[in-house]
Amino acid sequence: MPKTRARAAKTESAQAEHISLGKNFAWTLAGNVSYAACQWGILIAIAKLGTPTMLGEFALGLAISAPVFMFTTLQLRAVLATDTQNEYRFGHYLAVRVLGTAIGLLAIVIFVDMAAFQREAAAVILLVSLAKAAETFSDIIYGLWQKHERFARIAIALTGRGIGSLAAVVAVLRFTGSIAWSIAAMAVVWIVWLLTFERDGAKRVLKRVSPQDRLLPELQWDKCKKLAVLSLPLGIVILLLSLNANIPRYFVEHYLGEAALGYFAAMAYVFVAGNTVMAAIGQSALPRLARHFNSDKPAFVRLLVTMSLIGAAVGIAGIGVALFWGRMVLQLLYRADYAAYSGVFAWLMVAAAVGYVGSMLGYGMMAARSYRPQVPLFLVATAVTALACWTLIPSSGLMGSAYAMLIAAAIPCAGSGHIVCSALRSRPAGIEV
Repeated sequence: MPKTRARAAKTESAQAEHISLGKNFAWTLAGNVSYAACQWGILIAIAKLGTPTMLGEFALGLAISAPVFMFTTLQLRAVLATDTQNEYRFGHYLAVRVLGTAIGLLAIVIFVDMAAFQREAAAVILLVSLAKAAETFSDIIYGLWQKHERFARIAIALTGRGIGSLAAVVAVLRFTGSIAWSIAAMAVVWIVWLLTFERDGAKRVLKRVSPQDRLLPELQWDKCKKLAVLSLPLGIVILLLSLNANIPRYFVEHYLGEAALGYFAAMAYVFVAGNTVMAAIGQSALPRLARHFNSDKPAFVRLLVTMSLIGAAVGIAGIGVALFWGRMVLQLLYRADYAAYSGVFAWLMVAAAVGYVGSMLGYGMMAARSYRPQVPLFLVATAVTALACWTLIPSSGLMGSAYAMLIAAAIPCAGSGHIVCSALRSRPAGIEV
């Protein structure tokens, strides 16, 4: 059986090399951009049809649920996509994902019950968490498609989910004026989409590439435990990454209030929009980066350098837009009162430029399977970001949060580059650390 799986992996790898990386990127970019545009559309709808406080409650729900689920999902999508030797069946990944999502959802419910949130804010946090729980299962299906370079399927799935959630939020918010009911509608759309289009698509891919696998959790304890242990450093890393990105939001909400958090979240989403391009590049290149790291280190370096240069170019373009047309962009996207924060917006774009390069180097670490060295790096980054927020936000307001975001991006960028270089110098191909 191991030899059969190894031969299948080799055949699969050879077939994948004939798939155009440019075509993969185009599909991934189309899907990520359409999905991000729809999510951005939700923010714009809340800003225009609701209030900054509503937007702040929604942003708080994301800021609380995202780190929890990012940790409990253990970045299994990336582990699955880089499993070039087929060490685990899809059912093993799905079983670990079910357990992790259940633990994450329970943790959020307990936290919200213990915290002194207003009733509306608590409802929004729980409903956002329900939607994110459904998203974790979409994510593992996308990992299956990504491994076999079925990027068109991912693009179609993301586009459908994005359009459906945007339409639901806009319609319900306009009709009811309630942010809680609007997010409930979004959660329903995501769950229905998962159980119909995405589940059926996953079944078809499994039937073609791995007939022995089924779209059911395989709770084979030894395998699942080994997979969880392998992925645990990535879970810690993604938790720290999410905290690193969300810590400024916690401090803004604490010191400046939910309305200020609404303004900050709206501007910071432009950072997220650029990350859709970075994610498209990284996700489409990740399986190939992993194969190159195992068999052709110069090709790995060339591809990673190209990705990093694209990240830098996108970031510099964003800085230019913020400096010359920042006020106009904020006023057109949101409302006139948002334009007063154009200076904050410009610094956020500087942070974004650094973050984009760091994101590309992060995919290099993933491809090299350098998991454990990332933990101390992001521990340091998170601690420094928290210290920066504690120092800067009370004294400098939203501008201080932008400076903290820059610090939050700079440390991981430098550290990721160092880890990739160390992996190339000191580790034989294919060995995990």
